[in-house]
Parts: sequence; structure tokens; C-alpha cells
Amino acid sequence: MDAAYIPPAPAFRVEPPFDPSALPDCPAVFVVRLGDARPYLGRTSALRHRLTRLLSEAAPGSRRLNLSQLASAVECYLACGQIPAALLYYRLARALFPDEYSQMVKLRFPAYVRLLMSNAYPRTEVSIRLSGSPAVQYGPFPARAAAESFEGELLDQFQVRRCAEDLSPSPDHPGCIYGGMMRCLRPCQEIVSADEYRGEARRMEQFLATSGMSLIEAVRAARDSFSAALDFEQAQRQHERLQRIEAALKLSGGLATDVSRLSGVTAYPSVVAGHVDLYFMLEGAWLEPACFPVSASSGATAAPMDRRLRELHMSLTRPAIAARERAEHVALLARWYYSSYRDAAWLPFEAGHPPYRKLVHAISKAAAAAAAQPR
Repeated sequence: MDAAYIPPAPAFRVEPPFDPSALPDCPAVFVVRLGDARPYLGRTSALRHRLTRLLSEAAPGSRRLNLSQLASAVECYLACGQIPAALLYYRLARALFPDEYSQMVKLRFPAYVRLLMSNAYPRTEVSIRLSGSPAVQYGPFPARAAAESFEGELLDQFQVRRCAEDLSPSPDHPGCIYGGMMRCLRPCQEIVSADEYRGEARRMEQFLATSGMSLIEAVRAARDSFSAALDFEQAQRQHERLQRIEAALKLSGGLATDVSRLSGVTAYPSVVAGHVDLYFMLEGAWLEPACFPVSASSGATAAPMDRRLRELHMSLTRPAIAARERAEHVALLARWYYSSYRDAAWLPFEAGHPPYRKLVHAISKAAAAAAAQPR
């Protein structure tokens, strides 16, 4: 088992005789140990209420699940938010049930647009899988339909092939309608060389790696140049092209990017007084939460918060995980980000450049929420 999935120590452990009324009624993930039998893993927004139902004697004939006669101990992990609870549940399920945790967590993998650079003649596809082979994987999208629409708009901006066949270029190849419409470089008919076609694919790769900025800047420059030359017809065409590109990027839902660059952070109240928990994702992998003190240690040399955040970020390293595990991490993020119950701000950043000012504000908000919670 990868060290990234070793769950933390429980906040507290309860043993028989059970008295659920003494427990806090707060969000938590818990494990009911059943001796040598398979444990029961649960997640709840009201720990006291849930364990009271599980561990109290049931009325005769009741069909309610009752573990009072089987439970040997209960391990409780407090979770002050949706992301903390989701990651705790995922890691505990992965540790306790390695063969079936995916079904327990109910992971639904989002859609990505992949540019297959390992192909001799690169092409795109929409997939819910992350590949370990050389490819640009852009996502996650809020829905597969959004990914397919984005792929269509992307292919309208570049002359990359839309066919999925393994090409054997020949002047006698029949080609397709997109080649006749000048929307493909027609490598199948040897109209361009493999290197020339790959150059067009690299332009698309740069578009995805920069979330469209490489092409947006070029189109803006062309529009302004035509406008300065009083060629308003061409300037209008470039402006319309720019609008189409920006509309396509809106299909990403605000989260999609090159998955190898997918990094961000969110802040939640901590169970430790005077602290907040920072949940970092680096390059598509969740890190263990960082318990961050809101106030620096007293003294004239106390470091300001932004400096402490920079030092914390510099100490972070992405865990080495397989493509399947990274897909699970991104799926957890996408499910929360695109949900109606998102309860904290997600602050994306490029590698090495976290938005420190926004993060300070998020920390202050999480600290205020922690102070308002009853203890």
C-alpha cells in the first residue's frame, strides 16, 4: 500500500460499553470494528445520531441495521467539510477494502479530451481514462457532452485529423470530407509530411498546455493588426474566431486544464484549535492535509502568513502514484467541484505560483468558521 493512502490516527476510539450520547454530533468518518469480521465503514454529517442508531438496541422485528452485539470498537475521524470527509472515506476504504473500494466510494470518472502524441499521426479522442503513455490529457470536464463539444471546437481551430484509423499514407488514399473542406492537412494522402503534420499537432498541444492562451494571443494580435491596417473585414473574422475560442474554453467548467499541471489548494477548519487544514493537489495528486497555524509564534521575529505559506509550498512534493490512482484523485476533485454542495473555494495555480493573497483570505474564512463551531 502506497504511503499516501495510510489513514491518519483516529480522533478518538470508543470501546464497549457504548454510550453514543457522549459523542459530538459533528461530521465524521467512522469505522466500526466487528472483531475478526469485516469492519463497517461509514460517513455521516451527525456522528452522535448515526452511532446511536447503529449501536443502540433495536426494537423486536425492526429491520434497522444494528451492530450493538457485534461491535468491538469504533474509531472516529472528525471531518470539517466535504473534501476532508471525501478524502478520509476514500483513504480508509482503500486501506480496508483494497479490492472493492472503488465501488464503495462510488467513483465516477469524468471525461477528458486526449491528444495522442504517441501516435505517428497524432489525433484526439474523448475518454474517461487517464493514460500513462505520452499524451496531453485536458480535463476534467463537467460532463462528457461538454468534452465532446470542446473537442469539436478544438478541431475547428487546427487542421488535425478527425479519423481514428491507423494511417498508411498513400496518394491513392480516398481521404475524407474534412480534407476537401481544408479542415485537415490530409496526411493520409501525403499532402504534407509526417513532420509537418506533427508541427500542427504541437500547436494544438501548446493550446491545451496553456488553456488556449497560445492561440488567443495570436488571434488578438492578428485582429489588432488588421484593424490598424483598416482591413475591417479580416479584423471582424479574427474577432469572431476569438469569440469561438473563448466560448469553447467556457465548456471546460472552470476546472479543466492539462492534467499534468492540475494543481490547487482549498482551506478548511481544523480540529486543532488555532489551525486550518490546507488540502493541496499537485499535478493531479492529493497530498496529505497540512495543519497550518493561523497565527505565527509570538515574538519580534514572527514570520508573516504569506512567508510561512511560501515556505510550506516549497516543502511540498507530489507523491509518486500510478495513472489509475491519479484518475481517482482527480475524480474526487471533479465530483466536489462540479457539485451543488461545494463548500470551500478552490484556488488553482501553476506549479510554483500559488495565489497567496487569495489563500490568505481563504485561511481567514476557514479560521472564522472554526471559531464559530461549538467545541
